[in-house]
Amino acid sequence: MTTPSNTYPIDPEHAGELARLMQQDRLLTEAMGGLLPEEGISLPETGRVLDLACGPGGWALELAFRFPKAEVFGVDISPQVIEYARAQAWSRGLENVHFQVMNVMEPLSFPDGSFDLINGRLLCGFMLPSVWPRLLQECFRLLRPGGVLRLTETEGPLTSSAATERYLHLIWRALQQAGQSFSPDGRHIGITPVLPRLVRKAGFREVHLRATAIDWSMGTDMHYPVFKDHLIAMDLLQPFLVKMQLASKEELERLYQQALAEMQQEDFCAIWTLITVWGCKPAPETAEK
Repeated sequence: MTTPSNTYPIDPEHAGELARLMQQDRLLTEAMGGLLPEEGISLPETGRVLDLACGPGGWALELAFRFPKAEVFGVDISPQVIEYARAQAWSRGLENVHFQVMNVMEPLSFPDGSFDLINGRLLCGFMLPSVWPRLLQECFRLLRPGGVLRLTETEGPLTSSAATERYLHLIWRALQQAGQSFSPDGRHIGITPVLPRLVRKAGFREVHLRATAIDWSMGTDMHYPVFKDHLIAMDLLQPFLVKMQLASKEELERLYQQALAEMQQEDFCAIWTLITVWGCKPAPETAEK
């Protein structure tokens, strides 16, 4: 079966999306407690790391800066986004981070056992359910024994805004109609409940979960950065929603403006939850038991 070349519902080369993803990288790292906050995940001083669908490279760049003796690789499907990431690495003088154009839904051109850690954040925006097992098997191949796969996914936010909730529901339905959702009814994305099982089925052991809850209600420190992230994403997703025939451009614009107003009300409440799942590739003798 041929895998589609690009299933990302937003134009990844849109200037607004590039800026949004760089800002999102920073807010997620801060909200999650750091680059690698999970207990039990440690990176060897000279370790090798792969960041899947790295976008403009925020997480990979920061990791390369914090671990100057490590070697960090980021891969993404978009040549323009990769060029942007390379320019960021050059401007920061980071010689231990490398960016390459690759589609993570296809086999990756690295040798077996190349990495100590493979990271991925919010792949649910473009991944097909049928491709997840193949990607996880590829990660298993690329990791050294004892290496760690670390994935962070979400079902999106919950808010007290009726218009925002309606808009989000349209997005989840659109993903389901496009065949990019695990949800049986289109009311959410459906990746977080199935991800631990998928990781275990791929052969990983010592699989753990860690939840992050971001309170971005009005009056909190996280309100503006998360509000801005979601506002831009909702705007850039409009062509996708129109394409999936869930609403007209005019209907979406009215709902968008209503959501914008409601998210800035004094009594607006919202929480964004993420689940990080990580597991270890066992040594051959362990895997056989």
